[in-house]
Amino acid sequence: MSEAEAFFSVRDIHAWYGESYIVQGVSFDIRKGEVLSLLGRNGAGKTSTLRTLARLDSPSLRQGEIWLDGKPLHQMKAFQAAKAGLQLVPEDRRIIGGLSVEENLTLAQVSGETGWSIEKIYDHFPRLAERRNQEAVTMSGGEQQMLAVARALARDIKVLFLDEPYEGLAPVIVQEIEKIVSQIRDLGITTIIVEQNAVAALRLSDRAVIMDTGQVVFAGTARDVLDNKELRDEYLAI
Repeated sequence: MSEAEAFFSVRDIHAWYGESYIVQGVSFDIRKGEVLSLLGRNGAGKTSTLRTLARLDSPSLRQGEIWLDGKPLHQMKAFQAAKAGLQLVPEDRRIIGGLSVEENLTLAQVSGETGWSIEKIYDHFPRLAERRNQEAVTMSGGEQQMLAVARALARDIKVLFLDEPYEGLAPVIVQEIEKIVSQIRDLGITTIIVEQNAVAALRLSDRAVIMDTGQVVFAGTARDVLDNKELRDEYLAI
């Protein structure tokens, strides 16, 4: 992919947790509207890389560049990156206790540039519409995952990061989340997925990056990974 084609570019990033060197020279590119799977075994550095890209304080980025639509995210704090259009849905979802589904969505719009309207969200997430007045933390894990994604879309968004979106969910709910990610892709939102369920993630993805011990060992198309049994055996155990 040429530099001109890339919408989101990661250039030789290095990050540390304290003195632990955890992200070691990661680079990749994504076009606008593509879905990329960031894969690898436990401890490969996937979530640490995602947190670095989101400009969270930990791990700390000490070298490298991150570009979103020509904007230098590597020079920004997390709130500035969010304002530039980057939204992270963390593994723990961070649903706000004591608030209803609709209040969680409304608060997301109050705290940043507005993206989707509440009604548009309900059109795409009818289950959330049914539970709009329910306390959000009392919903099932799958419903909370839907809310976490919907809350990101309530902000002005260009790139969506999903950290382990299928973790702990029943297969039927995984299928629902897959449909939602497909809809997001169809709307032209660039998405990066960190997921242990590599096959499910690859089915949705255009591109894939495989990591091992903090480094990229493969970058290419999702089809390349699905067609390469040796690569899957060595790094993904699938």
